[in-house]
Amino acid sequence: LGMFFDFFDGLVARLLQVQSEIGKQLDSLADMVSFGVVPGLVMFQLLNKAIAPQALETGFENVEIIKGLASGMSFIPFIGMLIIIASAFRLAKFNIDTRQSESFIGLPTPAMSLFVISLPLILKYSDIEFVQNLITNNYFLILTTLLLTYLMNAEIPLFSLKFKEYSMKNNVVKYMFVLISLAMLLTLQLVSIPLIIAFYVCLSVVSNRRRTT
Repeated sequence: LGMFFDFFDGLVARLLQVQSEIGKQLDSLADMVSFGVVPGLVMFQLLNKAIAPQALETGFENVEIIKGLASGMSFIPFIGMLIIIASAFRLAKFNIDTRQSESFIGLPTPAMSLFVISLPLILKYSDIEFVQNLITNNYFLILTTLLLTYLMNAEIPLFSLKFKEYSMKNNVVKYMFVLISLAMLLTLQLVSIPLIIAFYVCLSVVSNRRRTT
């Protein structure tokens, strides 16, 4: 719901002619919750689950694990909170960066959130053993956290999916991304979501290199 309303809030504000500077700031504050706090807490819980195998039997709501963390059992799950800090910095920088009016520099927080929140859904609904083992591996989760934290604030130009016009010539990268993403969704379902985000970053990098050369 947060992503849905985030996609349409600017459009509605322009249609109603109520766009303002305070609206821009309130939008980022809302984004901070949906695309900062939420994925940070999800990663915290995934890391909690990864370092405590017994939690696999009872799910995320394991009282003993929470008590153990409170008593200083492990600091590892708190690494997931780096996502919250990086998201706050990303959103604050976005508001004052005039270069990001038509495209992005660094991974947008909604894309990062899609990546993170897909992981527990994959864990719950996918039967692929390799994927299950990967998502419950604390080293993979720590590396993912650090990589997402870096990508959100890296000076990497990424294309936007907003279309000014719909010609194939000027939007070939966007159409390619949409078609391949749909194919991945149909074949891999939930497992495709983090792969699509990774593909988005890689396609942007390749496209930018070809444009500069």
